Amino acid sequence: MKLQQLRYIWEIAQHDLNVSATADSLYTSQPGISKQVLMLESELGVPIFARNGKHLTEITDAGKQILALAGEILGKAQDIRNIAQDHKDNKAGTLAIATTHTQARYALPPVVREFMALYPGVKLHINQGTPSQIAELGVCLTSPV
Repeated sequence: MKLQQLRYIWEIAQHDLNVSATADSLYTSQPGISKQVLMLESELGVPIFARNGKHLTEITDAGKQILALAGEILGKAQDIRNIAQDHKDNKAGTLAIATTHTQARYALPPVVREFMALYPGVKLHINQGTPSQIAELGVCLTSPV
């Protein structure tokens, strides 16, 4: 089973079982997609799609379960790509700051403006709270998961 095969079956389902439209959206060939789907079904030993001749007519019961997991796997694969991108490009990613209301209102605005001008690809999350709330948040963030 290959990630590309999971992407193909997922995209076929998103395109109302239209393999030609799926091929167009993925910039690949319809025969290539069909071959990979058949190979995946052969490997798994169950059909993912019901067919009428060469046309896909519906998603089988097994296919529905497989597609649900394929969607999760593809989402996790994208998460992995995002993590890698965050570590590869030091001008992109996410920065979380915990601060008091007073600091957030008076001290941080000019600093945040300058930071965002220098690093427009960074998503900034500011959490405001009392000093004790911030201390608790710090404990949560540093505790092993």
